[in-house]
Amino acid sequence: MWAVLKALSVFYDILSFLIVARVILSWFIRDPYNRLYMILHQITEPLLAPCRRLLYRFQGNFGLDFSPVLALLLLTVIYRVLCSIIIGVGM
Repeated sequence: MWAVLKALSVFYDILSFLIVARVILSWFIRDPYNRLYMILHQITEPLLAPCRRLLYRFQGNFGLDFSPVLALLLLTVIYRVLCSIIIGVGM
């Protein structure tokens, strides 16, 4: 049980780090064909695209992309729910 929790924690930490790294790199890297940015884009886009579509429904084309904030929030909620379930099943 603790190994599953540890693996879940590592997975959560890595995804969170990659999302934040993509946001920070988007401020500095303007070349969409930069290798590092392309890798981060391929990994994080499946998480950010649904959030972006959802936010577009409510805010329209606002100009600022809040999808990383929503993705991190949803990722945290899912992580905490899964941890609670795993701990509850283990007892």
